[in-house]
Amino acid sequence: MIITVAVFGLIWVSITLIAWYISAPRYSGPVTDHFNGKQFINPGAAKAKGFSDVLRWMLNRQRGPWEPKQNAGFGGKPSAEVREGARLTFVNHTTFLIQVDGVNILTDPVWSERTSPFSFAGPRRMRPPGIRFEDLPRIDIVLLSHNHYDHLDIRTVVRINEQFHPRFVQPLGVGKYLEEYGVAVEPDLDWWRSTNSAGLTIEAVPAQHFSGRGMFDRDATLWCGYVITSARGKIYFAGDSGYNPVTFREIGEKFRPQLSIIPIGAYKPEWFMSPIHCSPAEAVQIHIDLGTEQSVASHFGTFQLADDGLADPVEGLQAALAKSGIPLNKFLVLEEGKGVDFEISSQ
Repeated sequence: MIITVAVFGLIWVSITLIAWYISAPRYSGPVTDHFNGKQFINPGAAKAKGFSDVLRWMLNRQRGPWEPKQNAGFGGKPSAEVREGARLTFVNHTTFLIQVDGVNILTDPVWSERTSPFSFAGPRRMRPPGIRFEDLPRIDIVLLSHNHYDHLDIRTVVRINEQFHPRFVQPLGVGKYLEEYGVAVEPDLDWWRSTNSAGLTIEAVPAQHFSGRGMFDRDATLWCGYVITSARGKIYFAGDSGYNPVTFREIGEKFRPQLSIIPIGAYKPEWFMSPIHCSPAEAVQIHIDLGTEQSVASHFGTFQLADDGLADPVEGLQAALAKSGIPLNKFLVLEEGKGVDFEISSQ
């Protein structure tokens, strides 16, 4: 009995130390309407589910089918730059190569095999990236929406930094973590704050989500989306978010983006995921709330993070578009690795 207690205690101490080690540095700053001095707060105070609900979900999971596509081919080598219009290339999950006004932008870049603090465990990619890392053009800007492992892949970030030395744009508190890995950063952005880079204006906008890389940094750094304003128009990257009508209508009223990248996956079961991830039907409502001319789907097809099957997000999106009377070509699902050109214009 004494030995059993000692072993259990050792395991608990080990888990605690690992959880502390992988936790990110906490943001420190003045209290605001969305920061209480210790944690960040969603618009409307929506929260991710707590520990008891996590256990309930884990013990009752009903995962939809996923078929690995490890032999899926890579797309061609992207153009060095794009001067006319805008080109989006879907890499995987929420990783896009955005090319506009001669500037190359990567969003939430992930090229690692797993979205996890460990190389041997955690969600594993079900298909290769749409673009080989070696085929990337010069990268000028990297947008990081928050510090979850499927959005801030530090192995990929370090690799990008070493090869391209781009400008990193990140929300409050995330820069300190990047600096621990030798990544030089400029000041973090709060919601509704902007920075200028390579002739573009990039503004951080609210999202409904949460943050954390371990057990001791829940909501200790900010999460956000971004609006990129070029001479030709506005592109909105939502990052990762649950549905909040006030937030998306406000973004739409302020910016009226011509092109929007909106998440559609990791939404089942909805009782558990809805505060932090939007369903395909909610993604269509975001498209409507924004008043955007063109949307593109993200956050699906690569990592099995929730209980929706591989086909569920796309099929759900198509059904929701049909129900709303919106043509399918107004909310596209891009093929990984294929660059698609979009016309955007200033208003």
